This record gives sequence, structure tokens and C-alpha cells, in this order.
Amino acid sequence: QVQLVESGGGLVQLGGSLRLSCAASGIIFSIYAMGWYRQAPGKERELVAAITSGSNTNYADSVKGRFTISRDNAKKTVYLQMNSLKPEDTAVYSCNARHLMVAGYDYWGQGTQVTVSS
Repeated sequence: QVQLVESGGGLVQLGGSLRLSCAASGIIFSIYAMGWYRQAPGKERELVAAITSGSNTNYADSVKGRFTISRDNAKKTVYLQMNSLKPEDTAVYSCNARHLMVAGYDYWGQGTQVTVSS
């Protein structure tokens, strides 16, 4: 059974930092691309950051220079380091695992709330 377990969400003040973690089980982690998505009330879900099995990364323009995605294949965990947080970053953040070569291997975590107060 595939499981993605997220942690690290919470309430922080403007300018603060937070690190999200997503621990995977039930997949060959090293061959999956991993991503962080977020959805704020009244808005569409958007890709925040992604990292491939080869550790290539991409970021939404709104978080470039502030957020960093990384992965630890030995721990089967992907991280999102969030610095210089803004109220606009407030959202439910979800972890995604996707096999880029085979259709149907696409999994999601439960989501974790990040709230940034001004």
C-alpha cells in the first residue's frame, strides 16, 4: 500500500520559516518525481515545486528564491524549505509522487495546513 505522510505545517509569522516533510512508503522512491502543491481558499491548486529522480528542480515564480525542494532517497523523504514566508503562502500543501514513464502511478498525501500571519 502506497502512503505519503506529511509533517511540518503550522502557523508562522510574516518573514518566518518552515520546513515541510513528506515520507513515502510502498514505492520505489528513487525512480519517482516528487512535488509539492498548494491550494488556498477560492483558488485553484498550483504546483509549488518539483524534483525529478535526477534531482532537477523547478519552482513557481511566486516562490523562487524563497523555497527549496530537496530529496533524501535513503530516507524516502522529500522536503520543502520555506523561508521569508508571506501571507499569500497560506494554503493547504500536498505532497505528490509521480512515475514519469508509466501511467497510473500517481499518489498524493493528505495535505498539511500552512498559515502565515501578518
